[in-house]
Amino acid sequence: MRIVWQDEIKLRAVKLRREGRSLGEIMKELGVPRTTVFEWVKPLPRPERFNNREWIKSIQSMAVAALKKEKIQRFEKIRNESWGEVGKIEDIALEVKKMVLAILYWSEGSKTGSTVGFVNVDPRMCLLFVTLLRSCYQIDERKWRVRLHLHYYHKSSEIVRYWSGLLEIPISKFGKIYWKKRNKEKTFRRNFGGICTIRYNDINLKERILQYGYALGERLVGKRIIVPAAPVAQWTERVFAEDKI
Repeated sequence: MRIVWQDEIKLRAVKLRREGRSLGEIMKELGVPRTTVFEWVKPLPRPERFNNREWIKSIQSMAVAALKKEKIQRFEKIRNESWGEVGKIEDIALEVKKMVLAILYWSEGSKTGSTVGFVNVDPRMCLLFVTLLRSCYQIDERKWRVRLHLHYYHKSSEIVRYWSGLLEIPISKFGKIYWKKRNKEKTFRRNFGGICTIRYNDINLKERILQYGYALGERLVGKRIIVPAAPVAQWTERVFAEDKI
């Protein structure tokens, strides 16, 4: 059944439109469908503010700000839920720590060479690696070596002290700093601590961690992982892993 609107509502809609109100605003205020409002105000010229670029920009900025706020709130909720879940874990078994260490090293660690090597820019990840290595295996603290890769804007003495304190590795174990040549034409994101390379001189431990990761990976996926096109070094690692399954 077609609704017959009173003339005073139509006149009110026309008045609001002449005041510069949008179709959506009129629709909400009068409780009239958008298509009906459009038919009533169609003969009227489009409000000037809708043709104003500055107004459009302001509306866009407001929309972006609203989306950003919503995103922050959504991520904060996810963060609280995640931290809450982890907080419920009473104790993390040694086997779990070994698993985390192995997967972490498989993804970020050095696969070749004679040392356990880990490179990253995230202090949290570097600390996690060192902490897990100390927790899971008997470590000789004399075998640590650290080298930093810094840019022109870094204060070397401050950065070295920071990493030494964070990782609990003496400054005497830090090697010569590698300074990245400045390229004025290239833009990049600055970071606080540069790139940290952590090495522990024990080829057997490196192989043990890697093989643990390979075996765990195949256990989780439920089948052997064959990589025919892998480089010789990685192919050798795969052969060792397959022999132990």
